[in-house]
Amino acid sequence: MKKKTVRLSYQRRKALYGFGFISLWLFGTIVFFLIPLVKSLWYSFSDVSIGVGSIDAKWAGLQKYSYVLTVDEKYLKLLKETLIETAWKTPLILIFSLFIAVILNQKFKGRALARAVFFLPVIIATGPVYKIISGDMSNTGSAGAGQFSTMFSTDMMGKLLEFLGIYGMSEGMTLMISAVADNIFSIVWNAGIQILVFLAALQNIPSSAREAAQIEGATAWEYFWKITFPYVSPFILTNLIFTVIDSFTNPTNKVMERLIVMREDWKFGEASAMAWIYFAVVIAAIGLITLMINKFIYYETE
Repeated sequence: MKKKTVRLSYQRRKALYGFGFISLWLFGTIVFFLIPLVKSLWYSFSDVSIGVGSIDAKWAGLQKYSYVLTVDEKYLKLLKETLIETAWKTPLILIFSLFIAVILNQKFKGRALARAVFFLPVIIATGPVYKIISGDMSNTGSAGAGQFSTMFSTDMMGKLLEFLGIYGMSEGMTLMISAVADNIFSIVWNAGIQILVFLAALQNIPSSAREAAQIEGATAWEYFWKITFPYVSPFILTNLIFTVIDSFTNPTNKVMERLIVMREDWKFGEASAMAWIYFAVVIAAIGLITLMINKFIYYETE
């Protein structure tokens, strides 16, 4: 008797190819993300003790959350500082990224090199590299690299303003200028992805729009607000959400450093509670920002 061969339809084979392609991703997501996520949530409601080759967790209710919010003296203060820093740094990163993207979209010699330079931090954005360039040499393990880091001193602009006598203004204005000036390098360093997204949006503007604007005699300023900005406005929300998440999850911000310290002290329950409170704050901030900004975004309709 002849064996019957099962023939799959083309659509079925395509579906199987797709499942095979994402199978490794699914495995990694389950093993390295979902399982640790559930364990972290369980630890935040438990008294965690470290045994010999095992971690024991006993249900403790909201005890760890109460400890984080009422007993721990540093967490809420660091959370407030992180929120304030994200609130003023995010608009600066977006404005800088859009400005640089508009420049890089122009035709000039060395444009490819200029684009590579602004995207380079995304490739080499590692902790030790950033610490060396920003002048923080405490954890780099290199005593001689301090002289190199002075070339990239992040407070250089602040010293220049002080030399020019601009620091004679009100204390609030002085602190604001000092904060912005001392974080210029950080703003540039964290704008690589945003510049790339804005650049892609600018390249999708049809040439017919520019030609029509030129025929109508529109100035560069009018062209930006009437054509460029409406085309890139949907990507502003995308970059805004990305920047907020990138700022909140940056290992160098105060809250993340506190979480790492708590974890290294084997306080898994307290660290997990801090992480989940932080996660709730991040989700709330993103939702609020989306509701506020979405009203001002221009969406093209047919």
